[in-house]
Amino acid sequence: MGRQVLVTGGTGYIGSHTVVELQAVGFDVVIIDDLSNSSADVVDNIEKISGIRPAFEEFNLLDLAKLEAFFEKYSRIEAIIHFAAFKAVGESVAKPLSYYRNNLVSLMNILDCMSKYKISNLVFSSSCTVYGQPDQLPVTENTPKKDAESPYGNTKAISEEILRDVVKVNNALKVIALRYFNPIGAHPTSLIGELPRGVPNNLVPFITQTAAGIRQQLSVFGNDYNTEDGSCIRDYINVVDLAKAHVIAIDRLINNTNDDRHEFFNVGTGYGASVLEIVNTFEEATGVKVNYKIVDRRPGDVEKIYADTTIANTVLGWKAETSLSDTLLSAWNWEKRLRNIG
Repeated sequence: MGRQVLVTGGTGYIGSHTVVELQAVGFDVVIIDDLSNSSADVVDNIEKISGIRPAFEEFNLLDLAKLEAFFEKYSRIEAIIHFAAFKAVGESVAKPLSYYRNNLVSLMNILDCMSKYKISNLVFSSSCTVYGQPDQLPVTENTPKKDAESPYGNTKAISEEILRDVVKVNNALKVIALRYFNPIGAHPTSLIGELPRGVPNNLVPFITQTAAGIRQQLSVFGNDYNTEDGSCIRDYINVVDLAKAHVIAIDRLINNTNDDRHEFFNVGTGYGASVLEIVNTFEEATGVKVNYKIVDRRPGDVEKIYADTTIANTVLGWKAETSLSDTLLSAWNWEKRLRNIG
């Protein structure tokens, strides 16, 4: 029986890929998800990939009584990966209170239960949004944090501050925060991938849905930024590569290979690609044209950001390996399977 890990938000996009990678190295995975931005059949598809069905409990982490009952039931949990959060930048600008309540209270409930049930190891799903619009690129872990450009980004920055303060007083707690850049792509089996509810907030699902004819047109938000082609630049990382970083982080915590109880790592590729470059690379990789138009800038968007991944590469021994072209092709294969496109 493998060591037991809880993955909150484990039927979500990054969560589901991480569950598969955890299972691949022998962890016994339990998922909590309220299915607000995912579906229960993800559990079936995880089982199809790995041959192992993860335990799954459906509820919202804001319900502390249900969370405590969960930990009474699952007493072997040694570590938690906390993904569960609202994550759309644009929506957070429109609904700030909803984002603050959901993202912060869920983390505080998890931390309360970790203390009560004596669970020491937490990997936190953070974001490069904590850096705001940085003065210098690439971004290192020592880059000064700036005011977040959106309430979503601010929830990640505040969450990191909460973790920093709790580690100081809970001597048993060890935390690794992984600051993601922009996860894209899908599992090579095309059984799991990014499936947003309603209109996608992220670029690549909008590209694939446009290519599949689900969306009439892709809007590129601005072509007047201070970049080579005028569109925003991001560091796009393959979701399976990102998932593997979580497995390494869990192993680091459980095996206590470090003295520092509060660490954080940039998880990206180290390469910045523009929106228009992503569109062009997708077209080259798939042979499918994307109908797009340039529209006004979107509030909350950072102009350009990409990672310096030296510390993750050297300290964690982790590195992004999948090419942008292969990653975009995997996203298209996932979309085709969803839509039954030949």
